[in-house]
Amino acid sequence: SSSAQALRRLAQSADEDLLGDEDRQELVAFLSASHGSDYAPASGAIVGILKQMGDTMAKGLADATATEEEAIKTYEGLMAAKTKEVKALTATVETKTADIGELGVEIVQMKEDLSDTQAALLADTKFIEELETSCKTKTAEWEERSKTRAEELVALSDTIKALNDDDALDLFKKTLPGASSSLLQVSVSSKAMRARAL
Repeated sequence: SSSAQALRRLAQSADEDLLGDEDRQELVAFLSASHGSDYAPASGAIVGILKQMGDTMAKGLADATATEEEAIKTYEGLMAAKTKEVKALTATVETKTADIGELGVEIVQMKEDLSDTQAALLADTKFIEELETSCKTKTAEWEERSKTRAEELVALSDTIKALNDDDALDLFKKTLPGASSSLLQVSVSSKAMRARAL
């Protein structure tokens, strides 16, 4: 019959999880058997086979459903872990990006500080050169003054020796006027002062 042919096609194409290999062969053999005159209907055996097939299919469906549910739980756990990991990595990336920005600002500031320091170093080097030149000039001037003072001291010493010499004393006595021709006024009379005042 057409139902038997449909059942035979289903049994031949059925998945191994739904129907075992041995059960499939038995069902196909039963449905393919020739119906001769000695045929005695065995609907009880067919119902038993179909019940066994239904039980096998239900067990296979339950196993497949349990496996699928386990896979869904595993997937959801994995997705939760990966989502958490992505959030942590995103936070790390944001932190690193902020650090990079701060370091960039620090680098710019350090470059500016370096430029300022180099300019200050150049100015200080120029000042040192000018100071060395000025010190050399002042040292030369000091040496010249010291030399001049030493010469002056020698000349003063020679002059004092010459003035303290006995010949110079005799010469001074001869050139100085006597007491009568002195430039100093020894006494003044009160009459003379009145006369001058008037």
